[in-house]
Amino acid sequence: MTDGARSATGPGRSPREVATHCPYCALQCGMVLREDAGAVTVLPRQFPTNRGGLCQKGWTAAELLDHPERLTTPLLRDPETGELRPATWAAALDRIATGIRAIQREAGRDAVAVFGGGGLTNEKAYALGKFARVALRTRHIDYNGRFCMSSAAAAGLRAFGVDRGLPFPLADLARADTLLLVGANPAETMPPMVRWLNEQRRNGGRLIVVDPRATATARQADLHLQPLPGTDLAVANALLHIALTEGWIDQAYVAERTTGFPVVRRSVAAWWPARAEQLSGVPVADLEATARALGTAGRAIILTARGAEQHAKGVDTVTAYVNLALALGLPGRPGSGYGCLTGQGNGQGGREHGQKADQLPGYRRIDDPAAREHVAGVWGVPADELPGPGVPATELLDSLGTPGGPRALLVFGSNPVVSAPRASHVERRLRGLDLLVVADLLLSETAALADVVLPTAQWAEEDGTMTNLEGRVLRRRALRPPPPGVRTDLAILADLATRLAAAEPAGAARPAATAAARFPTDPATVFAELRRASAGGPADYAGISWSRIDTADGVFWPCPTEDGPDTPRLFTERFATPDGRARFHPVDHRPAAEPVCADYPLHFTTGRVLAQYQSGTQTRRVDALRRAAPDAFVELHPDLAARLGIDDGDPVRVTSRRGDMRAPARLSPTIRPDTVFAPFHWAGPARANSVTNDAVDPISGMPEFKICAVRVEKA
Repeated sequence: MTDGARSATGPGRSPREVATHCPYCALQCGMVLREDAGAVTVLPRQFPTNRGGLCQKGWTAAELLDHPERLTTPLLRDPETGELRPATWAAALDRIATGIRAIQREAGRDAVAVFGGGGLTNEKAYALGKFARVALRTRHIDYNGRFCMSSAAAAGLRAFGVDRGLPFPLADLARADTLLLVGANPAETMPPMVRWLNEQRRNGGRLIVVDPRATATARQADLHLQPLPGTDLAVANALLHIALTEGWIDQAYVAERTTGFPVVRRSVAAWWPARAEQLSGVPVADLEATARALGTAGRAIILTARGAEQHAKGVDTVTAYVNLALALGLPGRPGSGYGCLTGQGNGQGGREHGQKADQLPGYRRIDDPAAREHVAGVWGVPADELPGPGVPATELLDSLGTPGGPRALLVFGSNPVVSAPRASHVERRLRGLDLLVVADLLLSETAALADVVLPTAQWAEEDGTMTNLEGRVLRRRALRPPPPGVRTDLAILADLATRLAAAEPAGAARPAATAAARFPTDPATVFAELRRASAGGPADYAGISWSRIDTADGVFWPCPTEDGPDTPRLFTERFATPDGRARFHPVDHRPAAEPVCADYPLHFTTGRVLAQYQSGTQTRRVDALRRAAPDAFVELHPDLAARLGIDDGDPVRVTSRRGDMRAPARLSPTIRPDTVFAPFHWAGPARANSVTNDAVDPISGMPEFKICAVRVEKA
């Protein structure tokens, strides 16, 4: 079957098939959807990232298309009863436009904010950023990707001059003699990737995992380093210390392709292995074995993920591993390198084209005058009308409804009531807004609080592009149109832009027809505009057309021209810095934002489970996934449980300074005795993010999801 859609021949109504991609993680596995007599089936598809394989989430993805809880009509909150009731699209959109203009007239443009999602297509992410800056003219826009890859992005930018999760194709993993995974658990978060890990080991390679838990991935490793949560930076500095001591530094590479190494060399001199062992709990012998495996390998790859990044020092932690990779001469070398495993489906593309508080399309900085002029020219507005930088997600959510903060919030593709840190506080902030609008396909916990809920199309009902963890731009194809009463996000934004333009005060109006033309509803038209807006930027899509993607297995950015090559591998000749050299940055370990104490003596960390995804809005409604992972749990070491008088299955309460969660205990020797773990996919009493700390990294704005101080007791 060619890449695209077809209708099979035969008697009666012919089945329809379309080649597309899974709606979940950033692996973006290829799949085929077939519709026959109204029933949609997922079929395997050979694609470079997954080679025909899918995880349980992918195989069951089509079950949500006709789910009985699917939203198919707008909902408005009745001011008398407080209940959400069905409404017409005209009434819902008028309510939003009227509310926005009233709030902005009274409190200014920035009194309205936008919160996006890392699962939106490139076209929708681009349109949402444009809508915030052109239709609303607010500086307040950010997205849930801030909770995902922001620390790795910031570290990549300051070291390499550009942020692309994997600067090489996923297939390179299989060629590595040594592969170091730091805070990554792909066996549960993106299972088809494990094929590459298995192939790497069959080829004689060595897999080393750094994780406080003996996860499904760690149990497959040749060596598992099990540090105290929050000490990954100390481990990285110790590894570089050992590499220096043993003479494994690539001196020629450091001299020719980097700057700043002497300062880093002096900074890690104090990180002798015994000091790191005392702090992290990782034995000196394991640190030495890891450094040796990396330093003596012909090809080595270092990958970080959320476990290392979701800390108030996440940027520095990632930087420490980047320093290690640069000192060993890995980035840009065939079969070697440093990379980050992006989490959300379009976590890469979603941050490239304008959802982040400080960015414009093409990964341009919003405070760069040249970038503002270029993008404003594409958008047809004066550059001085574009707002300046906003604030990161955690700060934005915390400011909602406060004096001087936003009084209205529009949410597209996110569920911060479950996914944000200190979630009970965020929920209170949302309840205090004058206007909360949520566009979603199901009534999420955030949508249930909204004044207006807008039903949106699903992944199989609209065309668009996604950018996976490799920087490979892919085509998502519609199998069928949305159900009656459901609109796409692009249509919603266009309708709102028209209404908002018509409601502009006298003398400031942009004609409604012009506003509608600036917000097209056809995704191909939006992508063509995105290409122009990104042209010349770090994430240059100018040479990527839908037709070019259709004739290949995706196209890697940067790709400046249609007749020129794309870039599967970055940094082969130079880095994206003014002088072409990568930058070392000295970084030092610092404690977690919240240390343990007598009242809160245990470390709490969070993560995922195989059968659920993100806030669980979708996966908790799929029968097979709910059976596989029906409930949340709190994982404790048996020794800790014995001290607390807790048996397996007992209901327990985990309490921090911010709130508590309750779930059954699950005893496991795979976790450290001083640490407890809970997955973050559930709402209500089992909401793990009621406990987590909203302290943030000062550079990236990443919250400290991965460690806080708690106490545990039988509920």
